[in-house]
Amino acid sequence: MRGLSPKSTAGRLTLGSLVLRCALGRGGIRAEKREGDGATPRGQFRLESAFYRRDRMARPRTALALTAIRPDDGWCDAANDRNYNRRVQHPYAASAERLCRGDGLYDMVVVIGYNRRPRRRGAGSAIFMHVAERGLKPTEGCVALARRDLLKVLAHIGPRTRIAIL
Repeated sequence: MRGLSPKSTAGRLTLGSLVLRCALGRGGIRAEKREGDGATPRGQFRLESAFYRRDRMARPRTALALTAIRPDDGWCDAANDRNYNRRVQHPYAASAERLCRGDGLYDMVVVIGYNRRPRRRGAGSAIFMHVAERGLKPTEGCVALARRDLLKVLAHIGPRTRIAIL
């Protein structure tokens, strides 16, 4: 997978000959990402795994490890918690984003391997590739694509795929 080359909150994802529009973080792209800054991290990252809502869609085709989202799934964004930037189950004592959302943005989620190994507290969490809001509105730091485009991407990526955010 080739890079995203935005100068703002709108980007371009290139996968072979496929070029797709995508949304990026409201804070643009930053090399020094911080929790809550709304920026998409700059760099090259592994695509680790994917999640999907089986109550809303058929199992997507992908070579990534794929897990159905459960109603209690979350992702910890509390920088001082031992599970920072990891999947957790709700109810959870610390701050954790819900993966089972009503708005459809997390109907498909690809975990981008930013700040995962090693994890740096406060350097940003829950950096995903997911379904975009209408009009490709900026994200909180993720990469978001139209649903049909994300399905195309999922079908062509696997555990050796890297994303370059430039």
